[in-house]
This record gives sequence, structure tokens and C-alpha cells, in this order.
Amino acid sequence: MKSSNIGGQAVLEGIMMKNKDDYAVAVRKPDGDIIVQKDTYRSIVKCRALTRIPFVRGIFNFIDSMVLGIKTLTYSAGFYEEEEEKKELTEAETAKKEKQDKWLMGGTVAFSVVIAVAIFMVLPYFLSGLLKPLVPSYHVRTVIEGFVRIGIFIAYILLISRMEDIQRTFMYHGAEHKCINCIEHGLPLNVENVRKSSRQHKRCGTSFLFFVLAISIILLLVIQVESPLMRVVIRIALIPVIAGISYEILKLAGRSENPVVNLLSRPGLAIQKLTTKEPDDSMIEVAIQAVEAVFDWRAYEAENFQHSEDI
Repeated sequence: MKSSNIGGQAVLEGIMMKNKDDYAVAVRKPDGDIIVQKDTYRSIVKCRALTRIPFVRGIFNFIDSMVLGIKTLTYSAGFYEEEEEKKELTEAETAKKEKQDKWLMGGTVAFSVVIAVAIFMVLPYFLSGLLKPLVPSYHVRTVIEGFVRIGIFIAYILLISRMEDIQRTFMYHGAEHKCINCIEHGLPLNVENVRKSSRQHKRCGTSFLFFVLAISIILLLVIQVESPLMRVVIRIALIPVIAGISYEILKLAGRSENPVVNLLSRPGLAIQKLTTKEPDDSMIEVAIQAVEAVFDWRAYEAENFQHSEDI
């Protein structure tokens, strides 16, 4: 497999694909038509060098991914809100709405981070602390805490996957992976080839989150403090470090077929069976348009696969 370095995410009834700084959102509108919007994403990090330093870039890339993800998700949802309320806005009202949306997006990102830290980092610590009378060893409790954290993550995915909208989003997520796998295996990008491609991919955000949860166990075993308050502080303070390490492992997994790397990728790939579903052909069509808006897959395959010259 040859890494294309493109990535994306599922949005409401559509797909966002990103290649370097360019991204495109393809959405299946309520009337059945596909609309594609292409744009350039400008990082929230003013010093671009920070996004290229190993073990540091992962933190900022993760934040950028969240911002772009919420932005494109909001954009896709707008097509379905239009059906409920179609109101012409003046230029001043449009500018005001854009400003409000910007603040709303920032607040949503901040709120999401706080909730995620509380549920996946702090809560497991307190739950494992209840076992102190039965398990006096701090190290054993830390390992139990890690598995509780992973268990909460899986339970959360299982819970939201029961929602109809999320089920369709997971299907679009599968279409995104299938398109990338199709390209990276040197196949022409069409519905038939995408359909038979795998819906699991080693560079998926789901795998990144699993690495975050797993690496947190290792670091918290190494860094030990006595004060219960400082243990909570340490868990929060280590998040950027954990994210940085996880990002580097994810990038390595995306370009390596080393048996050890493949072994480390297996748990994340297994969890992807929960966060991706088999898409229908109409979803694949949307994903293909998103890819072609930002990525010249023919040139990529001609360069990396000998048989691609006749594509």
C-alpha cells in the first residue's frame, strides 16, 4: 500500500476530504443532487513551523482537525436546516451570523475538549480509585483505570451507534475509508472498485483515539505522584504529550507495513468495525466527488503503480 496522505471525515449526508491545505465537502442534498464545496483551510496556528515539529505537530493537527470537522459538519447540516426555514439575509445579517457561527464553533470545540477530558481522563481515575480498598497497588489501579477508559470509549460508540443519523454517518465514514484504500491499492476510483475495498484504514481518527487511550496507560505508570489532586492535574497536563506521541505512531502506521506496526494497529482497526459501516452506492458516489475535488488520484497512481498508466 502506498500512502496518499489524504484524509477526511464523514459529515451529515456527506464526506469531507482534505489534501494538504485544500479540503472539499461533498453533500447529498435533500433533493438528491450532490453539491461540492472546495476551500483552503487556514490553521489556527500562526507559526506553521509548529505543525511540522515531530511530537509537537500532533497537538496542533488534532485541534485543527476538530475545528475543521465542526466547521464542515455545520456546513453539511445547513442543507437540511434550509428545508425548515428559508429566509433571505441582508449583508449585515450574514456578517453577523458568520461572526456568531465563529464564536459558536470556538465554544463548541472548547466545550467538547472539557467534556472529553472529564469523561475519558478524570472519571476513570475516580472510578478506579473506588477499588483502593481491594487493590492497594497504584500501578495495578492505573492499568485498571486505562481499561476502564477504553471501556467507556467503546460503550460511548455503541451507545451513539443506535441513533439513525449516526448509523448513516458511520456508513459515510466507511465510504471515506473505502475511497482512500481504493486509491492506495492502485485501483481506478469508481463505485465498483470502492465497493470492494476495505472500510478500515490505519490512519483513521478512531485509531488515533485508541492510541491516546493506550499510551496514557504507559505514561501514567511511569509518572507517579502521591497527591490525589496532583494525579488529576498530571492526567490533564499529559494530554498534549499523549496526543503528540499518538500522532507520530499514527503517521508511522500509515506509511509502514512493519509487522510490529501492523500489530499495534490491530486494536484500532478492530474498533473501526464499530465506527464504520458498509455504505451504499449513492454514498460512494458522494465520497468519490469529495476525493476528486482535492486529489489527482490518476497522477498519484501513475506515479506509484506501474499498471496505472492506462487509467
